[in-house]
Amino acid sequence: MKTGAADHHRILASVQAWRGAPMALATVVETWKSAPCPVGTHMLVHADGRFTGSVSGGCVEGDVLETARQVIADNGFALRRYGVADGAAWEVGLPCGGDIVVLVQNVSPDFFPGPLFGAIIDAQAAGEVLHIGTNLDNGSSAIVEEEAAGLFINSYLPPRRLIIVGAVEIASTLSNVARAMGIEVVLIDPRARFLTAERFPDTKLDDRWPDDAIRALAPDARTAIVTLSHDPKIDDPALLAAIETPAAYIAALGSKSSQIKRKERLITMGASADQLARIEGPAGVAINAISAPEIALSIAGGMVRAFNDGLR
Repeated sequence: MKTGAADHHRILASVQAWRGAPMALATVVETWKSAPCPVGTHMLVHADGRFTGSVSGGCVEGDVLETARQVIADNGFALRRYGVADGAAWEVGLPCGGDIVVLVQNVSPDFFPGPLFGAIIDAQAAGEVLHIGTNLDNGSSAIVEEEAAGLFINSYLPPRRLIIVGAVEIASTLSNVARAMGIEVVLIDPRARFLTAERFPDTKLDDRWPDDAIRALAPDARTAIVTLSHDPKIDDPALLAAIETPAAYIAALGSKSSQIKRKERLITMGASADQLARIEGPAGVAINAISAPEIALSIAGGMVRAFNDGLR
């Protein structure tokens, strides 16, 4: 069994913050019906009771915390199945109607060795996929090849990326929302007065012309590209570069009439009909957005829809 859908950025951040402390790692290893978290989702538990992440959205975390306390004390592991089997579902079950199996391992050489977290971080930094296999009979985990048989395999994919073209107000909220989801953000704008660290703290800024920057960044299938500048001199070259990549989501800010004019310009610049069909415009899902933060939210929704297509 494999997964790449789960997001682990908060778990990895907590691992680094809690380095050296006793910890347990809970993982969703199987689901049925309306399970709230995908297979591969983690919850990290500190020995003092603090935790990061979730395996059920809140329904069974209390029991998982108690199980984690026990496996830390015993240097062990445990498999727990949660579902709606009886009237106690609200206490240690899933009232949403699903069933899940959760593996809880002590973070130790015998079960989930601590260096595996470092291997995940290194692989993500290198843009590589790492597969960790777990023997559910004895609770031991190790790095494996993708095709390893007889194990639960969790696949840790490189972080998703969002490339924003145009350092406008919408970009501020969109950057924050994306980072909260563990998505790396690059903001491109050749206009120095727009692209400042004061306006966009904690965001990677790129002042190259968008087409040059996008080609250099080499977007892949885990990348979204959104143009927001409303200036054809900036947005159009960026879109031409974007449609040549395998990016999962390409979108352009603007009205329906603006999108028609944009496509006409791009056709004269050499874009094909199939390539133009990849550009979502107006960008985002329809939520009757008016303000800049609302528009950013709708664009984030369109991005997530594209990233998660076929995963649930």
